[in-house]
Amino acid sequence: MPPDPDESGLRERKKEQTRRLLREGAAALFAAHGFAGTTVADIAAHANVSERTFFRYFDSKEALLLPDSADLFRHVESELAVRPADEEPLDAVFNALLSAVAPFAASSLTALTHSIEGAEVLVAARLVQAFTEFEDRLTLLVLRRIPDGTPDADLRAAVIAGAAMSTVRAVLRTQRRRRQSDAVAPTPPSHLLLQAFGMLKQIGTAAS
Repeated sequence: MPPDPDESGLRERKKEQTRRLLREGAAALFAAHGFAGTTVADIAAHANVSERTFFRYFDSKEALLLPDSADLFRHVESELAVRPADEEPLDAVFNALLSAVAPFAASSLTALTHSIEGAEVLVAARLVQAFTEFEDRLTLLVLRRIPDGTPDADLRAAVIAGAAMSTVRAVLRTQRRRRQSDAVAPTPPSHLLLQAFGMLKQIGTAAS
């Protein structure tokens, strides 16, 4: 007897729901207790599943640090696509990234603004890979926004994409350091991002 399509679809929806609950639980726990203060057991319990079930979806809690980065980057791409055609490419990229602050706040990427002691090497490697892959895609998107005939348009697109992603990484590092310092009150990511973008534009103006 052939498999029931409805039954197969229900299983897939349940799997996706469990995966989503694990991601959301990890995001909430990482934000509340930090990466080091959260265990696999905590995440599984939050999603009301066993640790054995957890490991059917993720090989470690480190794997949950960047599980939704693809969705987040797709959000940035979608936002960039609807920016005004006559907007400066750098401004368009910055505004698209700013639009991702809210999704970022609800994702497990928030763990990157907390101490991740014991997982720095692994996390750094995964983060570099994710950002590098997105920087390549972002470069192509920026290139489409640069007017035809612009000298060295490919280089210009690469510089804009690289500068934007470097700025995001700088914000993540700064927020993590500030959270670790009792002397500095945490600053909302959107504020830091606006400040950082402003600084980058000032540097560009001064160099021109």
